[in-house]
Amino acid sequence: MAWHDVIEAPALRAQPSPFESARFGRSVERLTVSAGAGTAFDAVREAVLRSDADVVVLRYPAERIGWFAGLTALGRTAVFADSLVYWRLPAGRGRAPEPAAGLVAAPTTDPAAVDALVADIFAAYGSHYLANPLFDAAAALAGYQEWALRSAAADRCLTLRDGARPLALATLEEDADRTEILLAGVVSGCQGRGLYAHLLKAVEDRTLARGATEVVISTQGHNTRVQRAWARYGFEPVQTILTAHLVRSSLLPGPE
Repeated sequence: MAWHDVIEAPALRAQPSPFESARFGRSVERLTVSAGAGTAFDAVREAVLRSDADVVVLRYPAERIGWFAGLTALGRTAVFADSLVYWRLPAGRGRAPEPAAGLVAAPTTDPAAVDALVADIFAAYGSHYLANPLFDAAAALAGYQEWALRSAAADRCLTLRDGARPLALATLEEDADRTEILLAGVVSGCQGRGLYAHLLKAVEDRTLARGATEVVISTQGHNTRVQRAWARYGFEPVQTILTAHLVRSSLLPGPE
């Protein structure tokens, strides 16, 4: 979920999600309350009641602690789907690792390579989709692959390589002031070797080279391992966003 939508957007945002609808075979709408919007729960309730989607994926600031109880009274099944934690690094202030012989960071637009890397790195990633019995795990992974391929087509993918072998991947969203890391990770056979910090350095270097001033990133709240890596590198936590799926109850399987 883009930084602007959850941190800076001035108003509640509701929009259909054609990619997710096609992928899961259910109509999906995204409803997002940013940390800076000052949105009241009444506006969220009205937006949910207006929606004719099978699933409304709602994201809202974690400090709105009482909202989930209200979501259970809107005529849908409210499924808690974890949280997103957002972190920020001022570009140029990262605690970069010492250079390692043979490691090279380079952009890639090769769709086959990107597709394979995402399939390996995110095969076991516990995303919010897995909380919803209507959403298939394989289709969720395919969604991450599609997302990464869109970044590759825009020349916004970085790989970390040892010779010809790709070891890590980062996909990016970039504007004049900021780089947002969308997906990032090290291939399964090479984890635990400190490579992730080199990948973060490559992103930070690219950010500085184009004159932007910060790098931001997010992950599911349960993914503490990668958050420890961000903290070591110099990132600081900024905001937690909760995710709820509001599902038409008639679509869910009944008790056995």
